[in-house]
Amino acid sequence: MSAPAHSQTFSSLELAQRAAAILTDRKANDVVLLSLKGVSDMTDYFLIASGTSDTHVRALGGAVLEDLKKETGQMAHHVEGLQQGRWVLLDYVDFVVHVFHPTLRSFYQIERLWADADVIPITHDVSR
Repeated sequence: MSAPAHSQTFSSLELAQRAAAILTDRKANDVVLLSLKGVSDMTDYFLIASGTSDTHVRALGGAVLEDLKKETGQMAHHVEGLQQGRWVLLDYVDFVVHVFHPTLRSFYQIERLWADADVIPITHDVSR
């Protein structure tokens, strides 16, 4: 079996939307996409989601890593928290995925920290 060709280029928004779809397909809760454009220079988008347990958080993070690589050729620049499953951070440079255990998400309230960011509607028709 040959590796899929990734001749198509994707915008950071398209990639973040695809990651959101992966999370939604795997039953992530409260999936939110924030645009940090004009708010911060560190990245364009934050994608925030919750799992229901440590195991679910790890599975969600792993699914995003695996599926984005397989479908788009994109690999995370940096990964944190995947082994613990409390807060998984996947840094794709132009967008960052945060998958939280519900307890930590309510504690850190990351959406409140970035209240100036625009919430982007998540589209579920992103090409696979």
